[in-house]
Amino acid sequence: MILAFHKPWGVLCQFTPDLPGQRTLADFGFPRDVYPIGRLDMDSEGLLLLGDEPGFNHRLLDPAMRHPRTYHVQVEGIPDADALHELASGGLLIQGHRTLPCKARLPDPAPDHPPRDPPIRQRKSIPTSWLEMELTEGKNRQVRRMTARVGHPALRLIRVAIGGFRAPDLAPGAWRALDGAALRKVWNA
Repeated sequence: MILAFHKPWGVLCQFTPDLPGQRTLADFGFPRDVYPIGRLDMDSEGLLLLGDEPGFNHRLLDPAMRHPRTYHVQVEGIPDADALHELASGGLLIQGHRTLPCKARLPDPAPDHPPRDPPIRQRKSIPTSWLEMELTEGKNRQVRRMTARVGHPALRLIRVAIGGFRAPDLAPGAWRALDGAALRKVWNA
């Protein structure tokens, strides 16, 4: 069984808290024996897969497989062509690791995500914009570190797709089992 879950902001991607009072995956009524397939940090939202199938995690997340994951990233400022090229071309040094090439663009129109609760930080003198980034690797907080490295700190990060499977219309905290057609989309980018 593979589940699609819309992970809300502020939820730890594990079933037991590190600190008292933390929200975890245990708060959402998942079936027994499922585990997260990949991670989203507490400050990130969006599509998270959970499953109970041995080997699924390895097939999806092994860096050698280069399986794409797509994110919408709200950033400070409006990245220019040079910043987008620097993100996409690969080679940014992040924690001793050079990033692989990825896709980075300013989507037009910008995505229409509902406001986050709690709201993101807003500054009157600095506009925000949305990037769409597709990566085939997933280092710890990589997207946030990449956008900061090119001068556009991430304010909000939402995973919207894994492979060819776009996040279903699930409210934050909702989940559903994937059928065969949806699973095929996960594998087909």
